[in-house]
Parts: sequence; C-alpha cells; structure tokens
Amino acid sequence: MKIRVGAVSRNYFNMPLWVAQDRGLFARHGLDVELHLIEAIDEVTGRLAAGDLQIDLGVTENVILECERGGSLVIVGGNVNRLPFSLMARPGIRSIAELKGARIGVSSVEAGSSSLVMRMLAEHGLHHPQDYRLLPVGPILARWRLLQSGEIDAGLQGAPMNRIAAAAGFSDLGSPRDLFPDFQFTSVNVERGWAQVNRPAVVAFLRAWIEAHRWLLAHREESRAVAAREASLSADEADIAWDEMVAGGIFPLDGRAGVAAVQTLIEVSALIRALPGRAALRAETYIDGSFVDAAEAGLPAT
Repeated sequence: MKIRVGAVSRNYFNMPLWVAQDRGLFARHGLDVELHLIEAIDEVTGRLAAGDLQIDLGVTENVILECERGGSLVIVGGNVNRLPFSLMARPGIRSIAELKGARIGVSSVEAGSSSLVMRMLAEHGLHHPQDYRLLPVGPILARWRLLQSGEIDAGLQGAPMNRIAAAAGFSDLGSPRDLFPDFQFTSVNVERGWAQVNRPAVVAFLRAWIEAHRWLLAHREESRAVAAREASLSADEADIAWDEMVAGGIFPLDGRAGVAAVQTLIEVSALIRALPGRAALRAETYIDGSFVDAAEAGLPAT
C-alpha cells in the first residue's frame, strides 16, 4: 500500500523514518512510503488534516490545536518525547535577562517551540509580546542560518546544532528540559477516520517504526551514513545527535507517545497561551495506543 508521510525539514528528529526507508523496513511490511519533507510545521498538520498526507511526524501541539478547532487528528506514536533543545543566542548575550527587546526565532507563534521560549523567558521576568518579539522563521536549520546571519538574536537549537552553535561561540542560555523533564514535542499522527479504515497500514507503519528505533539503538556507527546523507551531518555531529536522541532516551524505543509528556505539553501551553479550558483536558483524549499495541504484538520481544 502506498502512503504519503509528512515530516518537518531535514533534522535528526526524522532519523527513524530515514532508517526505516534505508533498511527496507516499510517495504518488508507491505508499505510504499512517499516521504514529504516540509519546512513549515503548520503546513505539515494542515496537509494531514486535509487528507493530502496519511501520516505525519509533526508537532504535537498542532494536533491539540486542530482538535480544538473540531478536527479529528490523533496521536498514535511518539517521536521527540523529551526536549533536546538549548536556547542559543548570538555572542555577547550572556543571560536570558539580556533578551529584553530581542528577536527570537521560533517554528510557529501558535505552536511548537514558542511555548517553551515563552515559559523560559517568563521565569526571568520577560513576557511576550511586550518584552521581546517572536519571529516565525521555521524549524531548527532555518533558525541556525538566521542566528548566524544576525537576523534573529536567539532561538532554540536541537541536537547536534546546539553543540555546533556553542562551539562556534554562540551563547547557551539553558535548556527547557530543566523545567520540563517530560514533554511531547513531536509525535506520529493520523486522522482518526482514515486510520480506522486503514488500520492494517497504520499498524504496519508503526511496526517498522519500532524496528527502526531498535536498529538505531544497536547501530550507532552504521547510522552515521544515514545521518550524513539525509541530514548532512559529519560523523562527529551524527554521534552527538545519536548520544542525545537515541542513547539519551529522547526517541522512544517502544515507539510510543508518553502520556505524562503529552500532559505536560497541555498544561504548559494552556498556561502560556492563557487557554484555561485546555488545561482541563487529559492527554488520553489525544492518544490512541491501540495501534502501537497491535504493532508491538507482531514483533519479537526485546
């Protein structure tokens, strides 16, 4: 079965997808996956909701936003279940307090990294929009380019770009993981109606998804070639990303979204965005774990 899968940009978050393609795991489970890499995080979710994509590897908060608008998206798997980011600023800015009046790059003002930025800065008495500007410039690679060019003053950078930025002299102002040990940043998402009709395809996708995570954990050195080809990382950069994302448990070995991690996202975004109704909702509202259950049941135990 041919399915269209969407993901954001060419960053390391997509490694399980690339591994599943590279190792023939999707094909082994009867899937012909057409991967669409899209820069705008909101476009990824919009195309999933419109039926142009059948599965996405997208920002979890956008699933919640779409459901609040009456949509029918649901989380069926995990991706970035903990935060791999550092808030990197141009040289000369040495503290979050010095970001007053700054231009901070985010993937989207409505969802994604902006909630994290707002919460980190609020801890230091800076509030949006009166104390700084949020510029929706795109995902990690776009923010890194603009930070280097001076078009933004700061932005969240994920592994390994945070280490690369620090080595280049940019200032590391801390990690939102210090505030939120568990936080569902991105996830595997589908439209409920399509997934119910095409349940075997979703289960097959998640079976390959889990196998890709297992392969990644067991093949640090071999995974460098995939990271080099797909994310343009050197061997050292790929190892940095692997150490944090794979060995560090940011990628879920079992392929699942974290209930506690989704709940943290709901509560944090509700507080920052002044959406008290959202805070009353439970993570289980947005997660259907039955697909991963079925996928896992067809795989050997680890």
